[in-house]
Amino acid sequence: MHGYNKSAFIPDWIDEPPKEGSYRSIFKWGDPKGFKHPNKRLYDHMKEALELTDNDFKKRENEGHEKVVCDNPIGLDHVHIQAIQSIVGSDNVTQDGYSRVKYSSGMTMIEVNTLRKKGNESVADIVVHPRDKEDVQKIVSYCHNEKIPIYAYGGGSSVNFGHMPVKGGISLVMKTHMNKIIAFNETDQTVRVQSGMMGPAYEDALNRAPENFSAKNKYTGGHFPQSFEYSSVGGWVVTLGSGQQSSYYGDAYDLVLSQEFVTPAGQIKTLDYAATATGPKINDIMKGSEGSFGILTELTMKVFRYMPENQKDFAFIFPDWEATVSATREISQGEFGMPSVFRISDPEETAMGLKLYGVEGTMLDKLIQMRGYKSGKRCLYIGHTEGEKGFSRHVEKMVKQICKKHGAMYLTGYPIKKWRKGRYSDPYMREDLQDYGIISDTVESSVTWSNLHNLHQGVRAFIKSRPNTMCLTHASHFYPQGTNLYFIFIAKYKNIDEYKKFLDGIMDVIQQHGGSISHHHGIGKMFGPFMEKHLGKEQMEVLRALKHHFDPNNIMNPGGQLGLDV
Repeated sequence: MHGYNKSAFIPDWIDEPPKEGSYRSIFKWGDPKGFKHPNKRLYDHMKEALELTDNDFKKRENEGHEKVVCDNPIGLDHVHIQAIQSIVGSDNVTQDGYSRVKYSSGMTMIEVNTLRKKGNESVADIVVHPRDKEDVQKIVSYCHNEKIPIYAYGGGSSVNFGHMPVKGGISLVMKTHMNKIIAFNETDQTVRVQSGMMGPAYEDALNRAPENFSAKNKYTGGHFPQSFEYSSVGGWVVTLGSGQQSSYYGDAYDLVLSQEFVTPAGQIKTLDYAATATGPKINDIMKGSEGSFGILTELTMKVFRYMPENQKDFAFIFPDWEATVSATREISQGEFGMPSVFRISDPEETAMGLKLYGVEGTMLDKLIQMRGYKSGKRCLYIGHTEGEKGFSRHVEKMVKQICKKHGAMYLTGYPIKKWRKGRYSDPYMREDLQDYGIISDTVESSVTWSNLHNLHQGVRAFIKSRPNTMCLTHASHFYPQGTNLYFIFIAKYKNIDEYKKFLDGIMDVIQQHGGSISHHHGIGKMFGPFMEKHLGKEQMEVLRALKHHFDPNNIMNPGGQLGLDV
């Protein structure tokens, strides 16, 4: 056991943008010039929890500053490359090693670890940047006839091997050109958008609807995943993503009204009706298809009035996890409306959150302790309401009443303001930890209210059975029938194989305790092997039949996506 100690030492965190063409420029999260380092309290907390000392943070390892080298031979015949070039233009086809590695890589810890060691898991033969849906149609038709694999690449933030080209072929990058709003309809409150449009550009265009579309009001898309800055609108839908304000606006599944897909079997364009009784909905079948059936080119999304002036911030501290869960279930089932941001943290995550949000050591923290909310048991709830002024105020009033009834103390809106400031930048700390051999990763699961404590206790027991491992848990997507549990586990491992084995163990325990194998991260190829056990053979046969219909030659994201092929 290390001798834990507090000191004035501060690790030499990296503050320089990655070198152009380097491995780090591929695996670094977010803005190349963006950084967020653990504050002193958080650093000391992690040292204690992981039984490390300052000496463990004095030498960085596998920083990834080296220039990318890709020795993987291009397996695609030159005649095929020329044919693709004739469709999109030679400027939109790249074969250099850096592009092949960059557009074949996601953000899983396994991929990042491989890149840090100057390797790659799998790479595409060529990278193609289609200009429009006509290009996509021609590419899919050609590749179908020639049996060339196609992997769609949106924002690149996949955490489950979602676009890993395990069988080579083409990486089809949607964000380069297909990134625009096609039409805005204020009467219907819808927007038609190309699938490669990135989150910030999409939201900014809607917020400025009066200037951009001569609209009477400002609008919002209502979808804000933690990967918001580096994920695409199409990516949200094909992976069944969920934003941090989903409890009010809904998940991506709820937000998409219609879609246009190019599949090897032909083009599919679903309809924009708010509701129809015309049999099983093909639109629903295509949601969450993760590139296995075809390429999503355009989609019509619901939009909402943007009224930030009506937002009401709040935060509460509860005496324990049981009281926190009971209160949030009552709020979720109260039928008076839902908060927009709605997040509860268990005791271990609360301890870190109070440090991260700068609450620990303040007068507010002293007041919390004086009121008897004990460290190791107390739980944090942060949130805000949105919508029409009277509605937002009423939801805030009801939330406060219910929280007080369950023994919570009101903390003002300070913690939620601190969380909001770092909502997209907190993941930047993962590079800091990885530079010193520490892996921070997450898995998430849907769970019913009646099974929540069983799942929480079972998964935590497994994770904590490994010495010197942190397990932070929160729920942030709420429904009348249940919620999600988001497990963040932080530890040092002997090697990546030990990490993989531990991750598989967590997934097994989740299923043993009645949780789903994903809530909003999708399945990809990483969790594909768990699909049949989770859904059952009969449901998987339905999905395989659909796969065979849309993609008889198995060219669309082959190699285990959704567990549909190997």
